[in-house]
Amino acid sequence: MELLTERNGGILILTLNRPERLNAVSLSLYRALIDALRAAHSDRAVRALVLTGAGRAFCVGADLKAHGAAELTRAQRSTYIRAGQMAHRALQRCAKPIVAAVNGHAIGVGLELSLSSDYVVVAANAKLRFPEIGLGTFVGGGTVYTLPRRVGLLRAKELLLLGEFFTPADAVNWGIANRVVPAADVVSTALEVARRIGEQAPVSVAYARRLLNEATHMDPRRALELEGRALLACMETADWSEGVRAFADKRKPEFRGE
Repeated sequence: MELLTERNGGILILTLNRPERLNAVSLSLYRALIDALRAAHSDRAVRALVLTGAGRAFCVGADLKAHGAAELTRAQRSTYIRAGQMAHRALQRCAKPIVAAVNGHAIGVGLELSLSSDYVVVAANAKLRFPEIGLGTFVGGGTVYTLPRRVGLLRAKELLLLGEFFTPADAVNWGIANRVVPAADVVSTALEVARRIGEQAPVSVAYARRLLNEATHMDPRRALELEGRALLACMETADWSEGVRAFADKRKPEFRGE
């Protein structure tokens, strides 16, 4: 199986499982990821997701060896591109928060997958870069949108046009990642972050994720309108009542996503 799924309490761990190819993406891997994300989106038992890779890499991009082994038709290329875009769309629109556990090298698609996540933990020894333009290809997954939002336009141009390696510390300083930890601690750290987010009110989390991801499309008036709608929807949930009671009782709330 090219994608492994594992439940850890309310956390769903998705593991890219092509270690012999350093988890380079394939059409079938994209499709498996889309299916898993769609299932998690509607599964009330899932509070958060962790996305990681098997072996010593997170994901080193497209499987160029496979691409070079056979001449693809235009239709086949379009199918592959569409699957990749749909996988990123599923990541970005999932109602559940996603923590990327970048356990090793993240190159091209690997970085793009992390940009579509909400929180990114990177191994201290990971190698990171966007090599696409230097290979005569192009980025995907909405990178021309997500990367400038994180790092600014000038830095985004530098990273894409030069395609040079940068360090995990750079990734944190520039806003691509949240934390750098030793490789052995990446998944456990990501799980702890996912658990903490998963303990929050699920409806509130889903609204926060969606509205923050869409924020650059809004003017201030629209933002106020959508926040008001989200607030009203949250106030009509049982979790809102639980939060109010827990505050009064000076205890930790127990949210159910209802």
